[in-house]
Amino acid sequence: MDFLKGLLIRVATTAVAFWLATLLIPGISLDSGSATETVTTLVLVAVIFGVVNAVLQPIIKTVGCGFYLLTLGLIALVVNGLLFLLTSWIAGEAGLPFHVDGFWPAAVLGALFVGIVTWILGAVLDRD
Repeated sequence: MDFLKGLLIRVATTAVAFWLATLLIPGISLDSGSATETVTTLVLVAVIFGVVNAVLQPIIKTVGCGFYLLTLGLIALVVNGLLFLLTSWIAGEAGLPFHVDGFWPAAVLGALFVGIVTWILGAVLDRD
């Protein structure tokens, strides 16, 4: 039961972070007609983002560990921005009204913002 609680808290905090990103970062938009559609879209985008990160990020870090060392980890900003764009593309293909305009500055700042807000909310809510 603790696993399910932690998972739900992670999805909820990520959805809140995406919602805040749509409000604060230009180039990230969520065009929905109702509050129910907005919440559903945010939860689904949070799940897509979680799956994309869980599947692709370990592979990218393993294959590109030399780049991470060479750039002292700064390549992670580029990787996270690209994963954010991939999430937007998958959401668009799924018919969700979530869109990121481009890589710079929307995707990079969005990924950075979502990561920081999720980390802060996770620390406050003690998701583990």
